[in-house]
Amino acid sequence: MRASHLLAVSVLTAGLTIAGFTTYPTAAWAAQGSTASSVQHVVTFESNGATLQHATRASTVGAFLKERGIVAGPNDYVQPGVQTPLSDRLIVSYRAAVPVTIVAGHTTTQLQSAADDVGALLEAQGVTLGKYDEVHPSLAARLTPNETVRVVRVTNWTRTVQQPIAAKTVHRVSLSLAPGRTKVLSNGTPGVRETMVRFTQRDGGNIAKSVVDTRVLRSAKPRVIAEGVGEYDAFVRFEGRGLDKTAYVARAALTMVATAYTANCYGCSGITASGRPAGHGIVAVDPRVIRLGTRLYIPGYGYAVAGDTGGAIRGNRIDLGFNSLGDALRFGRRPVTVYQLK
Repeated sequence: MRASHLLAVSVLTAGLTIAGFTTYPTAAWAAQGSTASSVQHVVTFESNGATLQHATRASTVGAFLKERGIVAGPNDYVQPGVQTPLSDRLIVSYRAAVPVTIVAGHTTTQLQSAADDVGALLEAQGVTLGKYDEVHPSLAARLTPNETVRVVRVTNWTRTVQQPIAAKTVHRVSLSLAPGRTKVLSNGTPGVRETMVRFTQRDGGNIAKSVVDTRVLRSAKPRVIAEGVGEYDAFVRFEGRGLDKTAYVARAALTMVATAYTANCYGCSGITASGRPAGHGIVAVDPRVIRLGTRLYIPGYGYAVAGDTGGAIRGNRIDLGFNSLGDALRFGRRPVTVYQLK
């Protein structure tokens, strides 16, 4: 048997090892009784993620593909072209086109494509992307049969707006004003807040907005109103606003039990121990606890002066003067915090 015949039989039965790769002749090539001397070229074939080397007697890329049972369609990817002559160590790449759908905005396109990934598909179809456009699946995703690629057209813009900051109203107690009288100490000024808002619209639909940044350009200055304090009802209203927080102007705070009296109470002369007329703002204390003449603030009653004493007023007891019996009865007896003002 001739050596060439032996080589041909070896190729047909065991395959041909060339440059470290094993390649197998096609059935058509074997059926023709080809011998080793009829092998014209060894090429590398890339398809479906696999790379193999093949011995072939085909003269062109197209003929090589037909040996593999492939007839390239107009949308298939073939590199180099089917008319390219074969040569040793030539690399032939092939991808079959698959059906895909592109939905861009309100436009739907169905086609066959052999693009390797979504980005290559859009580029081949001339689909340009804006700065904020969204693509699903991602541009790097591999293209699969019957894939739907969605391009969402996104428009973004920002706007800076300025908004007023309302000035708060602050109430302050004034000893120089008559009870019930008010005086505006400061009109106050509104502030200004600057806000950056981002607007987003997808495919021409509804516009969504979100706050990107906000800052205060000018702080608001409060409106300050001084209010005179007097009778019991006025002090109750002030206490409701939290005037007991005025403790910061006090040098001491005492927890005491308070009662109420009027100038014409039983056994009262109408004139206090300090020589002042009895009434609202004059309270009776134990001089051993609170010195006569001390200015006081009592939540629920108001500002007062320790100007009287009483036989029953001992220790942490205080008797609050009122101008009317009704006010005194309404106050009754209750625990209070007595602030000694600085």
